[in-house]
Amino acid sequence: MEKEAAASGAGLPGDEGEEGERSAEEPVVSLAEVLAESEELEKEARAVLGGSDHERCSYSQGAVKRQALYACSTCTPPGEEPAGICLACSYECHGTHKLFELYTKRNFRCDCGNSKFKNLQCKLFPEKAMVNPANKYNDNFFGLYCVCKRPYPDPDDEIPDEMIQCIVCEDWFHGRHLGAIPPDSGDFHEMVCQACMDRCPFLWAYASEIAVHTVTKVTPAAEDQVVLNVEETEEKRKENGIDNQIKTEEEKAAHNNEPSTSSASECSETVKKEESTCRFQELKAKQYVQKNRATFWPHNWRSKLCTCKECMKMYCDLEVPFLTEECDTVLAYENKGTSDQEADRRDPLMDTLSSMNRVQQVELISEYNDLKTELTDYLRRFANDGTVVKREDIQQFFEEFQSRKRRRTDRMQYYCS
Repeated sequence: MEKEAAASGAGLPGDEGEEGERSAEEPVVSLAEVLAESEELEKEARAVLGGSDHERCSYSQGAVKRQALYACSTCTPPGEEPAGICLACSYECHGTHKLFELYTKRNFRCDCGNSKFKNLQCKLFPEKAMVNPANKYNDNFFGLYCVCKRPYPDPDDEIPDEMIQCIVCEDWFHGRHLGAIPPDSGDFHEMVCQACMDRCPFLWAYASEIAVHTVTKVTPAAEDQVVLNVEETEEKRKENGIDNQIKTEEEKAAHNNEPSTSSASECSETVKKEESTCRFQELKAKQYVQKNRATFWPHNWRSKLCTCKECMKMYCDLEVPFLTEECDTVLAYENKGTSDQEADRRDPLMDTLSSMNRVQQVELISEYNDLKTELTDYLRRFANDGTVVKREDIQQFFEEFQSRKRRRTDRMQYYCS
């Protein structure tokens, strides 16, 4: 999938003539907008790709708990067997190919160069098995998403709609195809699609008390179904203290980073005590309704799932044991990617300082601080005025900076002792 970003800017009034007409037509953005957009794009890239290695094929790590994945339409077009490749292989082995961005998938081992690729050998890790039988595939690997099996972006779809990923099957769905009107993005943390709710019916017992409330879309096929009483559901949530419990945990999460997982190793999971009573059986005893729609879940909802021996066996039988792992969430992966990238960022100034003696270090730090302060103050004027920084503005700044530097140097007096 590819993300599209729309940028808008006000055209500057143009003088008469060709240059004026071009200025009126072309959008112009301020330095503040450019810097803000650049920082946001960099942050997104660090989050999505930061947890994955861009230099080494991930095959040697086995089935990686979560990593950025791609599908190559050039090597495995529709009609062939689906295959997925890691971030490093997308750069090194498929750099000029047509790729589908799959965002992230769990428990996947890189396929690049195996038997599914008839005319390609992996440049980074050629000694691969013929296939990876534990990998799971869906229509995403051919660039198709949702129950409508359409590409994204879809050139034939003029309806603005966001795509939401199911955390069980990891397919992406249009908001209008989920059987319910999605809450605002800030009101829920994860989504389980209708098909996965049918496959994991135990979730309905939790949904009546934990899931984020939605408005069900009534269709001819669903008119005969029983609809939950919203007021009754809200009363149950308050009686059981669910809302307060979730709110408290969300406040804690705001001050403490959510447990995160490394894409290259097992995550450090909190050891859970086996529950003496089965929370699921307690919820089953209460009245709840199964509906033909997706469900939306708040932050830390996974910690509310029962972890008794019987329930853990049920999760394994349904192939969803990951639902009890907070480190399985995409948010945990993104947080891990962001923190790793920040930690790995090398400061070029510190690298240079390490190779100098003390006198040189003091002089360089002084010059650096002067340049940083003066350039920041200079550019802030443009940002505050909402004006564009031109090439000649930057040239003028450095010419004046060098002139001031020479004057300071000329006034210096040196003494010998």
